[in-house]
Parts: sequence; structure tokens; C-alpha cells
Amino acid sequence: MPVFETYSKRMNKREKSGQSEVYQYDTLPDPFRRKVIHIWVSAIGPYVDHGDFDGYLSVKPTPESNKIWYSIYNTLRSELGVFDLGDRSSNPFEQCQEYLMNTDTEGSLDIIDLSFQFIDQKVRYIYPDEQRYSRITQSADDAVSELNTRFKEHGIGYQFDGGELMRVDSQYMHAQVVKPAISLLRDLKFLGAENEFLHAHEHYRKGNHKEAIVDALKAFESTMKAICYARNWTFSPNDSARDLIKIMFDNKLIPPALQTHFTGLRSVLESGLPTVRNKTSGHGQGVDIVEVPEYLTSYALHLAATNIVFLVEAHKAKK
Repeated sequence: MPVFETYSKRMNKREKSGQSEVYQYDTLPDPFRRKVIHIWVSAIGPYVDHGDFDGYLSVKPTPESNKIWYSIYNTLRSELGVFDLGDRSSNPFEQCQEYLMNTDTEGSLDIIDLSFQFIDQKVRYIYPDEQRYSRITQSADDAVSELNTRFKEHGIGYQFDGGELMRVDSQYMHAQVVKPAISLLRDLKFLGAENEFLHAHEHYRKGNHKEAIVDALKAFESTMKAICYARNWTFSPNDSARDLIKIMFDNKLIPPALQTHFTGLRSVLESGLPTVRNKTSGHGQGVDIVEVPEYLTSYALHLAATNIVFLVEAHKAKK
């Protein structure tokens, strides 16, 4: 459903006009959580009890919304290793609401991520008649768009993109670098690289910085391998980033006339992301525990995304 801009929102937006974006990641305020529940009701539909069918449930099929809510409830409690998410006497939807409203930030993000994956991958494919029967009134795309608007509205640094929840450090960087990388990889069916890139962001969201950098490099390397495969360029599955970068230049993925102008780019490609990974998370850490700072992980992810966009766009443009 459309997001209504209240008077207080307009005033707040004017006060912040011209200020840089500042996101927080540690708190999901109750009003935001309640707005998520409103989206659930319209995008998944309510859990319909027997009484809501005026006693005719025995001759009517179970609504798809009930099946979806049971799947979300069952998946999450299984992953958490618990028997229930809330009051045992409540239905799955009510328990999911109770969990969202009472759990910590990480738990809330988990159920938001899971529920919107169901919206994105399951609910959108329910037939229109079944959607009406389940009282679904909001499309999957509109639900995702509203969720992302609510995140931004409350200054919370997360967005649901590419089929999962990911952390956002800068709305500009996310819009100009991260989203195009996801879209390009998906459009060209570079599924391995896309999967690794999304896993990198999932690790980043959960604070697993070493794992995030490792998967960022994997995505970068997989993109180049996919390009080699698409163009029948000889490469080894064990080639390193440096080996693959050389293949990109040897096969003139970058036009020869522009090679001198891309000396700086080649330096970044060769020493930027691979070096970030090699010096932090790619090898044994020895006696001392190596802590990877968050800003370094953010740099690695954005650098990976920039490189992926450049290489894929060059691949698409090359005859």
C-alpha cells in the first residue's frame, strides 16, 4: 500500500534536508516493527481460524496464507531450536507477531528476512483467486518497496534487495554500486557470483567480517570465470584473482586504446580487493586473533561491487 507522508514526516524531512545520511543498525523501534506487521497482513494475509469462515471451513480449502504462516513459523522455530515463538495457544501468525515485537534486533532482522523471502519467492506466485481467498491485498513488489521505505524512514541501515536482507552503509553507494551489481549478475545468469555476493552481504549484516571479505573476493573471481566461460577464454578453475585479471586484459576486455588510461584501474583490480582479503581473512591468523574492522569490510564489499559492475558492463559491450 502507498506510504502516506504525514505532517510530522514532512517537517522532519525538511529539517534534515541537506544533511548527510546517517543510519543506525542496533535498534528497531516498536513503531517500525508494527509497520512490518501491517505489511505482513496485507502481503501474506492473516491466519484464518475456523470461526472466520462462518463454520464452513470443513468444506473449504485451507487458505494459502495459513500455509505460508505455518512455514515461516515452523522454519524459524526449527532454526532457533525452540518449540514455540510465543504463547503456545496462539496460531503461527500471532506467534510470529509476538516474536517480532519482543525479540532482540538480530532476532527481528531474522524473521523480517525470512518472511520477506517467502513474500518474494512464494507469495508472489500464488494465483490471483487464491490471493483473494487468502485476503492478500498487496503485491510482493509493493511489499518489498514499502519495507525498504520504512527502513529508510526510521533511519535503519538495512534494505531487502536481491531476495534477502542486507546492510546499507550509504544509500547512494547502495543505489549506484551494490544494486547494479546484483542486477547485472542476475540478468546474465552469473548465479554463482550472485550467490557469493549476496552471502558476503549476509555475513556483513551479521558482523562476520572475515567471511564477508572472503565471499566478496569469491564473487569477484566467479564473475571473471563466468565471463571467461561465456567467451570461451581458456582459464583454470583454480586461477587466482590476479590470473583472471590478466586474462581480462590479455583478451582486451578493455579496449586497447584505453589500456593506458586504465593503469590505475588495473592497479586497483590487482592489488585492491585481493590484497584486502589476503592480508585479513584469506590465510591463517597465527597466534594473535586478527580483528577485521567494519570499515575495511565495507570497503571490500563496495570495491567488489564496483569491479563486478565494470567487468560485466565491459563484457556486455564487447562484440
